Amino acid sequence: MAMRDYYEILTIQRDADGDTIKKAYRKLALQYHPDKNEGSKESEEQFKECTEAYEVLRDPDKRAAYDRYGHAGVKSTAGAGAYGGFNFTDALEIFMRDFGGAFGGFEDIFGAAQGRGRGPRQTRGSDIRVRLPLTLAEVATGVRKSMRLQVQKTCEPCQGTGGEAGAEPVRCSACGGTGEIRRVQRSFLGQMVSVSPCPTCGGEGQRVERVCATCSGRGTQAGEKAIDVEVPAGVSTGDYITLRGQGNSAPRSGVPGDIMVVLEVEEDARFVREGADLVFEMPITFSQAALGVDVDIPMVTGEAKLKVPAGTQSGRMLRMRGKGLPHLQGGGKGDMIVRIFVWTPTELSSEQEAQFRKLAKVEDAPPEKLDDGKERGFWTKVKEAFTA
Repeated sequence: MAMRDYYEILTIQRDADGDTIKKAYRKLALQYHPDKNEGSKESEEQFKECTEAYEVLRDPDKRAAYDRYGHAGVKSTAGAGAYGGFNFTDALEIFMRDFGGAFGGFEDIFGAAQGRGRGPRQTRGSDIRVRLPLTLAEVATGVRKSMRLQVQKTCEPCQGTGGEAGAEPVRCSACGGTGEIRRVQRSFLGQMVSVSPCPTCGGEGQRVERVCATCSGRGTQAGEKAIDVEVPAGVSTGDYITLRGQGNSAPRSGVPGDIMVVLEVEEDARFVREGADLVFEMPITFSQAALGVDVDIPMVTGEAKLKVPAGTQSGRMLRMRGKGLPHLQGGGKGDMIVRIFVWTPTELSSEQEAQFRKLAKVEDAPPEKLDDGKERGFWTKVKEAFTA
């Protein structure tokens, strides 16, 4: 039997775009679905035919081969009747793959999956959320932390099966071992099938008749677990690290949950953190501001020298490049921003007061504006420092 042209099957032009192809297929698939046509064999063949055409034309590479060589160009590609055993089950899988999630929560549409149950649902253990405090010094270098947690572990006597020694799980009679309960409804679209986990077996498809006395059939028991957490440098409060499969064990040998380690960085009273940059306030005296001075600036670990130039005004920001924290994604370090403020003594000795009175007779009056002619407040200076 000669194969029909794929563009003709979908009733589209040869230059149709992807959205047009998808809309055309959806319309035909809904029209020819056998469950909407009382199981008609003719409709089933038309459903397979339009699905085959769609599966080729939706793929740019397959479509290019088909446009150039026709059906011969796609014979070696698995998945379609003209070139590799395309059957009704394949057609249903493709239809549900691309359109099964668009119908308001129904697992199947038109009863498409009747007789093709998904099988028992695998249980999953619950996740664990734990806080991990860090110092700024640990953020600066990265750190390996060890923790001990209370978890649900696999029950040793029953090895997680939930049954007493030698007891085998039996198939659930309520769902026949599928783990699903199906409910058929009629709608203007045809027969709709909704699927939900079996309440008797919890979606597992089997149950234990003689339960383990240690875990009461759960397959898990309380225990303690040691974990190691590798914390990279540059993290911030609220960042988290997920340890896959290390959380609570699942009932009856299911998949373990995860551990989510939420990081909390303790504040360091010396600094204000702005991402990878740190801000430090450095007090200096009148004479140091006027004459200039070399000062020791504390780092997260250790110290570093900073030259304060002569004539430095109170509030000036000096940037020490690369002296901040590491960037989390790599690419070097942030900066240390040093805010200089001139300290005014609150009490003077008689000698100090005499010297200041002599200075007052010869010093100049302060300018109304800064040297660059700008009248800037503190927050303007902070912004300029971070954008410098």
